[in-house]
Amino acid sequence: MDAAGEIRALTDKLLYHAEKYYTEDAPEISDFEYDTMMRRLRELEAAHPELALPESPTRRIGGRILEGFAPVRHEYPMESLTDVFSFDELREFDGRVRAALGPTVYVAEHKIDGLSVSLTYENGVFTAGATRGDGITGEDVTENLRTVRSVPLRLRGDFPPRLVVRGEVYMSEASFAALNARREAAEEPLFANPRNAAAGSLRQLDSSVAAERGLDIFVFNVQNAAELGMTRHSESLARLAGWGFTVSPDYRVCADIEEAVAYISALGERRGELGFGIDGAVVKVDSLAGRAALGSTAKAPRWAAAYKYPPEEKQTRLLDIVVNVGRTGVLTPNAVLEPVRLAGTTVSRATLHNQGNIDAKDIRVGDLVTVRKAGEIIPEILRADPSARTGAERPWRMPETCPVCGGPVFPDEGGAAYRCLSASCPAQLARNLHHFASREAMDIEGLGPALTESLLAAGLVSSPADLFRLDPSAVAALDGMGEKSAAKLTAAAERAKARPLSRLLAALGIRQVGVKAAEVLAEEFGSLDALAAADPERLAAIPDVGPVTAQYLREWFSLSSSRALIEDLRSLGVNLTQERTVRGTALAGQTLVLTGTLPTLSRSEASALIVRHGGKVSGSVSKKTSTVVAGEDAGSKLTRARELGVEVIDEAELLRRCAAEA
Repeated sequence: MDAAGEIRALTDKLLYHAEKYYTEDAPEISDFEYDTMMRRLRELEAAHPELALPESPTRRIGGRILEGFAPVRHEYPMESLTDVFSFDELREFDGRVRAALGPTVYVAEHKIDGLSVSLTYENGVFTAGATRGDGITGEDVTENLRTVRSVPLRLRGDFPPRLVVRGEVYMSEASFAALNARREAAEEPLFANPRNAAAGSLRQLDSSVAAERGLDIFVFNVQNAAELGMTRHSESLARLAGWGFTVSPDYRVCADIEEAVAYISALGERRGELGFGIDGAVVKVDSLAGRAALGSTAKAPRWAAAYKYPPEEKQTRLLDIVVNVGRTGVLTPNAVLEPVRLAGTTVSRATLHNQGNIDAKDIRVGDLVTVRKAGEIIPEILRADPSARTGAERPWRMPETCPVCGGPVFPDEGGAAYRCLSASCPAQLARNLHHFASREAMDIEGLGPALTESLLAAGLVSSPADLFRLDPSAVAALDGMGEKSAAKLTAAAERAKARPLSRLLAALGIRQVGVKAAEVLAEEFGSLDALAAADPERLAAIPDVGPVTAQYLREWFSLSSSRALIEDLRSLGVNLTQERTVRGTALAGQTLVLTGTLPTLSRSEASALIVRHGGKVSGSVSKKTSTVVAGEDAGSKLTRARELGVEVIDEAELLRRCAAEA
């Protein structure tokens, strides 16, 4: 089989098995078999990029970085719905419909709490996608929608030449929890709820970020149904499912409004058990001719209404407040409650966020409190009931020492959060070890989360330094290992000892000391000892460090556990120094911005070149920008540079200026 035939065959097989796995939840092959086919397809497409098909599943991983989202004018307006908040209001809606149409059949569906989008298919292939925007004009998010596994890249069966559908992109509760766990580990702000997370993910300019977020979609409307000869909405849903879309789950065709009311009531009882967020139910006229006769107001269709569930609130007793130490050392107070049934699940714990929240709501242990689920997901305490107090209730304060390791607790700037900074705190150890060994840190190849947990469970490690004294025979005895794997791991650890100081600094997990700050500090001081001895004023004066990071550095070096770790690493032969780079001055004092695709240099290579010659790289164009380096497909940054009169050069000129100094 030639390359084109093999690419077509692999694409067909992978799309089929992806639909079985992601849409039907009925896989037919193992992950290994799927990954093997995917790897072969990537190899073929790399060798023959001109043969890659637009619906290729390799595009699921994303990777294209956009300058911004182009506006898209919707061919079919994406109208919003009229909200109703009671069954009486829903019956009034029905009265208006029946006055115009007579007895009416409805379709009732979940109202998914996500982000509305339109998708266009030409000859069965997904070609374009856009956000709702204002209903008339949205944003082109085609590349990001390609990464959503439940978006079919190619339709199956007897599909029309052209199809425009509407759906809701959402994030499941499981994906949301996993995303926030990753963000917590990276010390990034947490998303408030799955809807915000889904919207933020779909609007990432880097489509590979969207691909990592675990988005899904339910499709609920054929926008050009009338042109395709369809007569009922329920028919269109059946056709959508046949073409490979995941349609609104458990929708119900209702003979009258009372059947719709019964559906909504039953759905409300189990909405906490669905695995994804809904904020109501939608009732739609089934007849497409009836819809056309009813038409729309200036804001919404007259043939549909969205019933919104009120947030469920219940009272229960606050039995205790316990502190959880997260993987980044943050101490979070959690309420222990008398179990109460709420939004479909039994709740016995609720987050209290921080001391400030507890004080503001005057929450005391023993109080009768009102609880609800924020965003229908996360239990939280709304308020206490002071009138129900007996005098036995007691105020609560954050502990001064870590409840896990007994180390000192430091408040963040502003005192909103409290944090244990001990490098040996057991509550943080698994996360710290995984970060220490990660690629951007010490890069100990083969040491992933699962093996880290195995090493901890076997008692083989209790600090990052223990990774350099592993006994190969003890590692080989772990489940899933063996002599060869153990030898590779210990050899990788041995190689990691020689990493430069910048890698070690990034590995130590000091707050706000990421890869860039670690490189700056290593370049400035040359050794860990010199950095440890530096006074806060000198640290604060260093670019990309500043007073806050300087304070975090001083706090970390002041801990006895940190000093013990440094000495342990030193005794094991881990490198604590770094040779300083001789920098040029060709770009000294200049701030440069990169935009578009350069002919020979990657973005990171161009950035390194600029820094090596004394310049600074910025991500945005302003009056302070010295020069913009523009490549192919340069976008809004180039436009902004021209508006401000900022110098624009190409890669060749950048190389010439740097070469002149060599």
